[in-house]
Amino acid sequence: MAEVQSVQALASSLAALPPEFVRSEHERPGATTFRGGDAPEIPVIDMAAPESAARVAEAAAEWGLFQVVNHGVPAAAVAELQRVGREFFALPQEEKARYAMDASSGKMEGYGSKLQKDLEGKKAWADFFFHNVAPPAMVNHDIWPSHPAGYRYAEANEEYCKHMQRLAWKLFEHLSTALGLDGGAMWEAFGGDELVFLHKINFYPPCPEPELTLGVAPHTDMSTFTVLVPNDVQGLQVFKDGHWYDVKYVPDALIIHIGDQIEILSNGRYKAVLHRTTVDKDRTRMSWPVFVEPPPEHVVGPHPQLVTDGSPAKYKAKKFKDYRHCKINKLPM
Repeated sequence: MAEVQSVQALASSLAALPPEFVRSEHERPGATTFRGGDAPEIPVIDMAAPESAARVAEAAAEWGLFQVVNHGVPAAAVAELQRVGREFFALPQEEKARYAMDASSGKMEGYGSKLQKDLEGKKAWADFFFHNVAPPAMVNHDIWPSHPAGYRYAEANEEYCKHMQRLAWKLFEHLSTALGLDGGAMWEAFGGDELVFLHKINFYPPCPEPELTLGVAPHTDMSTFTVLVPNDVQGLQVFKDGHWYDVKYVPDALIIHIGDQIEILSNGRYKAVLHRTTVDKDRTRMSWPVFVEPPPEHVVGPHPQLVTDGSPAKYKAKKFKDYRHCKINKLPM
Protein backbone atom coordinates (compact mmCIF):
# COMPACT_ATOMS: atom_id res chain seq x y z
CA MET A 1 0.00 0.00 0.00
CA ALA A 2 1.40 3.41 -1.00
CA GLU A 3 1.93 6.02 1.67
CA VAL A 4 0.01 9.24 1.06
CA GLN A 5 0.65 12.43 2.97
CA SER A 6 -2.79 13.91 3.42
CA VAL A 7 -3.83 17.49 4.10
CA GLN A 8 -7.02 16.04 5.56
CA ALA A 9 -5.03 14.11 8.18
CA LEU A 10 -2.68 17.03 8.83
CA ALA A 11 -5.55 19.49 9.34
CA SER A 12 -7.01 17.51 12.23
CA SER A 13 -3.91 18.10 14.37
CA LEU A 14 -3.07 21.76 13.67
CA ALA A 15 -3.75 24.92 15.65
CA ALA A 16 -1.69 27.16 13.35
CA LEU A 17 -0.69 27.05 9.71
CA PRO A 18 2.79 25.58 9.05
CA PRO A 19 5.08 28.05 7.24
CA GLU A 20 5.27 25.94 4.08
CA PHE A 21 1.57 26.69 3.49
CA VAL A 22 1.82 30.45 4.03
CA ARG A 23 1.74 32.19 0.66
CA SER A 24 3.75 35.29 -0.21
CA GLU A 25 1.93 38.58 0.38
CA HIS A 26 0.97 39.06 -3.27
CA GLU A 27 -0.87 35.70 -3.23
CA ARG A 28 -2.61 35.74 0.15
CA PRO A 29 -6.37 35.72 -0.39
CA GLY A 30 -7.00 37.81 2.71
CA ALA A 31 -5.09 40.69 1.11
CA THR A 32 -5.80 40.20 -2.61
CA THR A 33 -9.52 39.36 -2.85
CA PHE A 34 -11.71 42.19 -4.17
CA ARG A 35 -14.11 43.21 -1.43
CA GLY A 36 -15.73 46.28 -2.96
CA GLY A 37 -19.45 46.62 -3.42
CA ASP A 38 -19.31 47.15 -7.19
CA ALA A 39 -17.80 43.84 -8.33
CA PRO A 40 -18.85 42.91 -11.89
CA GLU A 41 -21.40 40.14 -12.30
CA ILE A 42 -19.95 36.78 -13.33
CA PRO A 43 -22.36 35.48 -16.01
CA VAL A 44 -25.11 33.02 -15.05
CA ILE A 45 -26.62 31.62 -18.25
CA ASP A 46 -29.96 29.87 -18.67
CA MET A 47 -29.20 27.12 -21.20
CA ALA A 48 -32.90 26.83 -22.04
CA ALA A 49 -33.16 30.48 -23.12
CA PRO A 50 -33.12 31.40 -26.84
CA GLU A 51 -30.12 33.71 -26.34
CA SER A 52 -28.00 31.09 -24.54
CA ALA A 53 -25.66 30.46 -27.48
CA ALA A 54 -24.73 34.12 -27.81
CA ARG A 55 -24.30 34.50 -24.06
CA VAL A 56 -22.03 31.44 -23.81
CA ALA A 57 -19.77 32.82 -26.53
CA GLU A 58 -19.75 36.30 -25.00
CA ALA A 59 -18.87 34.95 -21.54
CA ALA A 60 -16.12 32.72 -22.99
CA ALA A 61 -14.53 35.76 -24.64
CA GLU A 62 -15.05 38.22 -21.77
CA TRP A 63 -14.56 36.09 -18.65
CA GLY A 64 -13.44 32.60 -19.63
CA LEU A 65 -15.82 31.41 -16.90
CA PHE A 66 -19.58 31.31 -16.47
CA GLN A 67 -22.28 29.37 -14.65
CA VAL A 68 -25.10 27.51 -16.38
CA VAL A 69 -28.57 26.67 -15.10
CA ASN A 70 -31.32 24.63 -16.78
CA HIS A 71 -28.43 22.64 -18.22
CA GLY A 72 -30.23 19.30 -18.44
CA VAL A 73 -28.11 17.42 -15.89
CA PRO A 74 -30.56 15.91 -13.38
CA ALA A 75 -30.24 17.05 -9.79
CA ALA A 76 -30.34 13.40 -8.70
CA ALA A 77 -27.25 12.59 -10.80
CA VAL A 78 -25.35 15.52 -9.26
CA ALA A 79 -26.45 14.53 -5.75
CA GLU A 80 -25.28 10.94 -6.22
CA LEU A 81 -21.91 12.09 -7.56
CA GLN A 82 -21.49 14.29 -4.49
CA ARG A 83 -22.63 11.58 -2.09
CA VAL A 84 -20.04 9.03 -3.15
CA GLY A 85 -17.33 11.70 -3.19
CA ARG A 86 -18.10 12.79 0.36
CA GLU A 87 -18.22 9.20 1.55
CA PHE A 88 -14.90 8.36 -0.12
CA PHE A 89 -13.14 11.15 1.76
CA ALA A 90 -14.82 10.03 4.99
CA LEU A 91 -13.09 6.62 4.71
CA PRO A 92 -10.13 5.82 6.98
CA GLN A 93 -6.82 7.09 5.61
CA GLU A 94 -5.49 3.58 5.04
CA GLU A 95 -8.54 2.74 2.91
CA LYS A 96 -8.12 5.83 0.72
CA ALA A 97 -4.40 5.08 0.39
CA ARG A 98 -5.25 1.83 -1.43
CA TYR A 99 -6.01 4.01 -4.43
CA ALA A 100 -2.91 6.22 -4.20
CA MET A 101 -1.64 7.84 -7.37
CA ASP A 102 1.61 6.28 -8.61
CA ALA A 103 3.66 9.29 -9.68
CA SER A 104 6.40 7.05 -11.10
CA SER A 105 3.99 5.71 -13.73
CA GLY A 106 3.32 9.18 -15.13
CA LYS A 107 -0.43 8.60 -14.92
CA MET A 108 -2.84 11.17 -13.52
CA GLU A 109 -5.26 8.74 -11.91
CA GLY A 110 -5.61 7.97 -8.21
CA TYR A 111 -5.75 9.52 -4.75
CA GLY A 112 -3.22 12.13 -3.65
CA SER A 113 -2.60 15.53 -2.16
CA LYS A 114 -1.11 18.93 -2.96
CA LEU A 115 1.74 18.48 -0.50
CA GLN A 116 4.33 18.77 -3.25
CA LYS A 117 6.03 22.17 -3.11
CA ASP A 118 5.57 24.64 -5.96
CA LEU A 119 8.24 26.88 -7.50
CA GLU A 120 8.14 29.19 -4.48
CA GLY A 121 8.51 26.24 -2.11
CA LYS A 122 4.87 26.43 -0.97
CA LYS A 123 2.27 23.70 -0.49
CA ALA A 124 -1.44 23.83 -1.30
CA TRP A 125 -4.26 23.02 1.14
CA ALA A 126 -5.98 20.22 -0.80
CA ASP A 127 -6.37 16.50 -1.35
CA PHE A 128 -7.86 14.99 -4.50
CA PHE A 129 -8.96 11.88 -6.36
CA PHE A 130 -8.64 11.62 -10.16
CA HIS A 131 -9.82 9.05 -12.69
CA ASN A 132 -10.96 8.79 -16.30
CA VAL A 133 -14.63 8.14 -17.03
CA ALA A 134 -14.53 8.13 -20.86
CA PRO A 135 -13.82 6.89 -23.46
CA PRO A 136 -14.09 3.21 -22.44
CA ALA A 137 -10.61 2.38 -23.74
CA MET A 138 -9.08 4.82 -21.23
CA VAL A 139 -11.11 3.76 -18.18
CA ASN A 140 -9.36 1.65 -15.53
CA HIS A 141 -12.01 0.47 -13.09
CA ASP A 142 -9.31 -0.85 -10.75
CA ILE A 143 -8.67 2.79 -9.81
CA TRP A 144 -12.32 3.28 -8.83
CA PRO A 145 -12.90 2.55 -5.13
CA SER A 146 -15.05 -0.39 -4.09
CA HIS A 147 -16.28 1.74 -1.20
CA PRO A 148 -18.49 3.65 -0.76
CA ALA A 149 -21.30 1.56 -2.17
CA GLY A 150 -22.35 2.86 -5.55
CA TYR A 151 -19.11 4.50 -6.60
CA ARG A 152 -18.49 2.00 -9.36
CA TYR A 153 -22.08 1.90 -10.50
CA ALA A 154 -23.43 3.83 -13.44
CA GLU A 155 -25.54 6.31 -11.48
CA ALA A 156 -22.55 7.78 -9.63
CA ASN A 157 -19.99 8.19 -12.42
CA GLU A 158 -20.75 6.62 -15.77
CA GLU A 159 -24.31 7.97 -15.90
CA TYR A 160 -23.08 11.41 -14.86
CA CYS A 161 -20.48 11.23 -17.63
CA LYS A 162 -23.22 10.68 -20.22
CA HIS A 163 -24.80 13.94 -19.10
CA MET A 164 -21.38 15.62 -19.34
CA GLN A 165 -20.95 14.37 -22.90
CA ARG A 166 -24.34 15.81 -23.92
CA LEU A 167 -23.54 19.14 -22.25
CA ALA A 168 -20.08 19.22 -23.85
CA TRP A 169 -21.59 18.78 -27.31
CA LYS A 170 -23.99 21.68 -26.70
CA LEU A 171 -21.29 23.99 -25.36
CA PHE A 172 -18.94 23.15 -28.23
CA GLU A 173 -21.77 23.80 -30.67
CA HIS A 174 -22.47 27.25 -29.19
CA LEU A 175 -18.80 28.18 -29.14
CA SER A 176 -18.22 26.92 -32.69
CA THR A 177 -21.11 28.70 -34.36
CA ALA A 178 -20.22 32.01 -32.71
CA LEU A 179 -16.82 31.77 -34.45
CA GLY A 180 -18.50 31.20 -37.82
CA LEU A 181 -17.64 27.50 -37.81
CA ASP A 182 -19.88 24.50 -38.34
CA GLY A 183 -21.71 23.49 -35.15
CA GLY A 184 -19.72 20.25 -34.84
CA ALA A 185 -16.34 21.82 -35.61
CA MET A 186 -14.96 21.97 -32.07
CA TRP A 187 -16.21 18.53 -31.10
CA GLU A 188 -14.40 17.03 -34.09
CA ALA A 189 -11.31 19.25 -33.77
CA PHE A 190 -10.78 18.03 -30.21
CA GLY A 191 -11.18 14.33 -30.95
CA GLY A 192 -14.91 13.66 -31.35
CA ASP A 193 -16.04 10.46 -29.68
CA GLU A 194 -12.48 9.89 -28.41
CA LEU A 195 -12.61 12.98 -26.19
CA VAL A 196 -11.33 12.16 -22.70
CA PHE A 197 -13.51 12.95 -19.67
CA LEU A 198 -11.42 13.08 -16.50
CA HIS A 199 -13.28 13.23 -13.19
CA LYS A 200 -11.71 14.77 -10.10
CA ILE A 201 -12.83 15.25 -6.51
CA ASN A 202 -11.18 18.14 -4.66
CA PHE A 203 -11.17 18.10 -0.85
CA TYR A 204 -10.22 21.22 1.11
CA PRO A 205 -10.46 20.60 4.87
CA PRO A 206 -10.95 23.42 7.42
CA CYS A 207 -7.81 25.53 7.77
CA PRO A 208 -6.68 27.40 10.91
CA GLU A 209 -5.54 30.49 8.94
CA PRO A 210 -7.34 30.49 5.58
CA GLU A 211 -6.47 34.10 4.78
CA LEU A 212 -2.80 33.09 4.40
CA THR A 213 -3.01 30.05 2.11
CA LEU A 214 -4.62 28.63 -1.03
CA GLY A 215 -6.31 25.36 -1.88
CA VAL A 216 -5.07 25.63 -5.47
CA ALA A 217 -2.62 28.27 -6.70
CA PRO A 218 -3.51 30.49 -9.70
CA HIS A 219 -3.61 28.55 -12.96
CA THR A 220 -5.51 27.96 -16.18
CA ASP A 221 -6.84 24.48 -16.98
CA MET A 222 -5.06 22.65 -19.79
CA SER A 223 -8.38 21.05 -20.86
CA THR A 224 -10.77 22.27 -23.56
CA PHE A 225 -13.10 23.25 -20.77
CA THR A 226 -13.97 22.08 -17.28
CA VAL A 227 -17.44 21.49 -15.82
CA LEU A 228 -17.41 21.93 -12.05
CA VAL A 229 -19.92 21.15 -9.32
CA PRO A 230 -19.10 22.92 -6.01
CA ASN A 231 -20.55 22.50 -2.58
CA ASP A 232 -21.90 25.62 -0.88
CA VAL A 233 -18.63 26.65 0.80
CA GLN A 234 -17.12 29.70 -0.92
CA GLY A 235 -13.75 29.06 -2.52
CA LEU A 236 -13.45 29.51 -6.29
CA GLN A 237 -12.02 32.85 -7.43
CA VAL A 238 -11.44 34.27 -10.92
CA PHE A 239 -8.89 36.89 -11.98
CA LYS A 240 -10.11 39.72 -14.20
CA ASP A 241 -8.94 43.27 -14.86
CA GLY A 242 -6.28 43.05 -12.18
CA HIS A 243 -8.55 41.77 -9.38
CA TRP A 244 -9.51 38.44 -7.79
CA TYR A 245 -13.28 37.99 -7.56
CA ASP A 246 -15.30 35.35 -5.68
CA VAL A 247 -17.43 33.09 -7.87
CA LYS A 248 -20.60 33.09 -5.80
CA TYR A 249 -22.41 29.84 -5.20
CA VAL A 250 -25.56 29.46 -7.31
CA PRO A 251 -27.71 26.47 -6.28
CA ASP A 252 -28.07 23.83 -9.05
CA ALA A 253 -25.64 25.65 -11.36
CA LEU A 254 -22.63 24.10 -13.07
CA ILE A 255 -19.49 26.24 -13.42
CA ILE A 256 -17.79 26.21 -16.82
CA HIS A 257 -14.08 27.06 -17.08
CA ILE A 258 -12.70 27.75 -20.56
CA GLY A 259 -9.35 25.95 -20.80
CA ASP A 260 -6.14 26.33 -22.78
CA GLN A 261 -7.20 24.12 -25.71
CA ILE A 262 -10.23 26.26 -26.58
CA GLU A 263 -8.11 29.41 -26.36
CA ILE A 264 -5.64 27.79 -28.77
CA LEU A 265 -8.23 26.47 -31.22
CA SER A 266 -10.08 29.82 -31.25
CA ASN A 267 -6.77 31.59 -31.92
CA GLY A 268 -7.24 33.66 -28.80
CA ARG A 269 -10.83 34.77 -29.31
CA TYR A 270 -11.91 32.77 -26.27
CA LYS A 271 -9.84 33.10 -23.10
CA ALA A 272 -8.66 30.39 -20.69
CA VAL A 273 -9.63 31.62 -17.25
CA LEU A 274 -7.01 32.27 -14.58
CA HIS A 275 -8.48 31.01 -11.32
CA ARG A 276 -7.53 29.84 -7.84
CA THR A 277 -9.16 28.27 -4.79
CA THR A 278 -9.40 29.59 -1.25
CA VAL A 279 -10.29 27.58 1.87
CA ASP A 280 -12.47 28.04 4.94
CA LYS A 281 -11.65 28.18 8.65
CA ASP A 282 -14.56 26.09 9.88
CA ARG A 283 -16.02 24.12 6.96
CA THR A 284 -14.81 21.62 4.39
CA ARG A 285 -15.02 22.75 0.81
CA MET A 286 -15.39 20.15 -1.93
CA SER A 287 -15.74 20.34 -5.69
CA TRP A 288 -16.31 17.82 -8.47
CA PRO A 289 -14.76 18.97 -11.78
CA VAL A 290 -14.85 17.04 -15.05
CA PHE A 291 -12.03 17.99 -17.42
CA VAL A 292 -12.83 17.53 -21.11
CA GLU A 293 -9.56 16.84 -22.91
CA PRO A 294 -8.35 15.81 -26.38
CA PRO A 295 -6.88 12.29 -26.66
CA PRO A 296 -3.16 12.27 -25.80
CA GLU A 297 -1.97 11.82 -29.41
CA HIS A 298 -4.42 14.35 -30.85
CA VAL A 299 -2.94 17.52 -32.36
CA VAL A 300 -4.57 20.84 -31.42
CA GLY A 301 -3.76 24.19 -32.98
CA PRO A 302 -5.63 27.27 -34.19
CA HIS A 303 -8.53 26.25 -36.44
CA PRO A 304 -7.51 26.81 -40.10
CA GLN A 305 -10.65 28.89 -40.78
CA LEU A 306 -9.63 31.32 -38.02
CA VAL A 307 -6.10 31.93 -39.33
CA THR A 308 -5.82 34.68 -41.96
CA ASP A 309 -3.29 37.24 -43.13
CA GLY A 310 -4.93 39.71 -40.78
CA SER A 311 -5.11 37.19 -37.92
CA PRO A 312 -2.05 34.93 -38.04
CA ALA A 313 -1.74 31.88 -35.81
CA LYS A 314 -0.93 32.89 -32.22
CA TYR A 315 -0.19 29.36 -31.00
CA LYS A 316 1.78 26.34 -32.18
CA ALA A 317 -0.04 23.10 -33.00
CA LYS A 318 0.93 20.29 -30.61
CA LYS A 319 -0.09 16.82 -29.59
CA PHE A 320 -2.07 17.19 -26.39
CA LYS A 321 0.32 14.89 -24.51
CA ASP A 322 3.22 17.16 -25.47
CA TYR A 323 1.31 20.26 -24.44
CA ARG A 324 0.50 18.66 -21.08
CA HIS A 325 4.14 17.66 -20.54
CA CYS A 326 5.34 21.20 -21.22
CA LYS A 327 2.74 22.79 -18.94
CA ILE A 328 3.21 20.40 -16.03
CA ASN A 329 6.99 20.75 -16.19
CA LYS A 330 6.84 24.50 -16.90
CA LEU A 331 8.75 24.16 -20.17
CA PRO A 332 8.51 26.52 -23.16
CA MET A 333 5.37 25.89 -25.21
